Amino acid sequence: MSLRSTARIVAEAGGRLPLLESHGPFALRRTRAAGTHTRVTVVGAMSAPLGGDRLAIEADVRDGARLLVDSAAATVALPGRTAEPAAYDVRISVGEGAVLHWLPEQLISAAGSDLTMRTTVELAATARLVLREEQILGRHGEEPGTLTTRLTVRLAGRPLLDQELAYGPGAPGGWDGGAVLAGHRATGQLLVVDPAFAVDPVRTRLLADHAVLAPLAGPAALVTAVAPDALRLRRTLDDVLRALAPL
Repeated sequence: MSLRSTARIVAEAGGRLPLLESHGPFALRRTRAAGTHTRVTVVGAMSAPLGGDRLAIEADVRDGARLLVDSAAATVALPGRTAEPAAYDVRISVGEGAVLHWLPEQLISAAGSDLTMRTTVELAATARLVLREEQILGRHGEEPGTLTTRLTVRLAGRPLLDQELAYGPGAPGGWDGGAVLAGHRATGQLLVVDPAFAVDPVRTRLLADHAVLAPLAGPAALVTAVAPDALRLRRTLDDVLRALAPL
């Protein structure tokens, strides 16, 4: 049987968490604070997502709140008893003067899986956001499953970023070619939104061997990277994170 599940987080100023609702495979735990940020860790309570599952996490970071969300382990997309694709939605809102660091562990697309992941973020005009996404295509020594990801971010009601990526045997041709992954099996991005970038935007520059930092048309910076493995991908993104948005 396929799983239907939504977990919810509400954070308020002063470190309050009026709602921390675990559900299905998502066990939400308040963990040790990271600097001035209240911290919530997502702990996997079961194997998910499997084929046919419909999973979601919702986070409402209200005005003035400071929240960090991470996870205890990687998420592994696996084939299920049905050939129906799985869906995993992340829905985030960040209020005025609020700060969110969304830093989950990697998403691993295992052989035979089929997953569509959608992340939608609504930011108030003075909100700040750090969002990391990492995709690992296949476990060690195996081919990847089919993975489609879409990231949509709006700032003060206006589009800031909207991009869709697809990999694996069900994706359009060319995803593994020189213009996309060039044979790499780890890919990811780091998005930093900060009103300070409106005055002092980042400069476009290359990072490591296969990564680029670029300003967006708004107070934001985006790092896009590919790497041979998860460890080297994380090192690249962490270097930028420490420089642009330290806790």
